[in-house]
Amino acid sequence: VQLQASGGGLVQPGGSLRLSCAASGFSLDNYGVGWFRQVPGKEREGISYLSGGGGNTYYTDSVKGRFTISRDNIKNTVYLQMNNLQPDDTAVYYCARGISLLVSLWDPHEYDHWGQGTLVTVSS
Repeated sequence: VQLQASGGGLVQPGGSLRLSCAASGFSLDNYGVGWFRQVPGKEREGISYLSGGGGNTYYTDSVKGRFTISRDNIKNTVYLQMNNLQPDDTAVYYCARGISLLVSLWDPHEYDHWGQGTLVTVSS
């Protein structure tokens, strides 16, 4: 099982980025995938989740209305479209596979495989 996150970079406030999380070794039909972010000195924060199967989507208040999670079943890849980015969105972004009986969407301990992280910097 592997997840590879990519797409980070430097963007000005108000700009957009699309992150990708390429999954291998399992099917997105069977497992959900979450996006987390972390800044130095702070806990890893869950921000979005897309369930396996039906593909229900969830967002924390901090990104709701600005970020959109989606997937491509053929490419087995999950995306996070991030619009209207602000300096507070600066962080390393990680994707992770949720465990089969995930209860708390935003608890990192309920994710068993993680991508390597991709840095998003929002600055003018």
